[in-house]
Amino acid sequence: MLRKVVAVSLVLVLSVGVVFADEIRAVITKVEGNKVTFAEMKGKGQRGEEQTLPVAKQVKVVKGKFNKETKSVEAGEELPKGLKHKMFQNIPAKGIRALIVTEDKKITEIRIMMGGKKKQ
Repeated sequence: MLRKVVAVSLVLVLSVGVVFADEIRAVITKVEGNKVTFAEMKGKGQRGEEQTLPVAKQVKVVKGKFNKETKSVEAGEELPKGLKHKMFQNIPAKGIRALIVTEDKKITEIRIMMGGKKKQ
């Protein structure tokens, strides 16, 4: 009986760890130091409340590639200079679309969704 309780507890703890990792489709509105302010995209043209999260020490900033088969945004090539890239210095009023990967309330990866013909 004790063995079953321990096994169930272990599975529960591992499941909670997986739940804390999250992917958020968002619009980045501001980058200051190691903090990124963004609004979650709720639908076409609709944004949620703005929130600010710190970035992890080893944050990856990459170009995102949309995979039509899996309908997901996959990591592409890494942006030079990461969050210090010129793209984040003068963010337009409409923001920068991205997929933000978080873990333990820290941003671990930012996948920038580049526009079709527009250059950012």
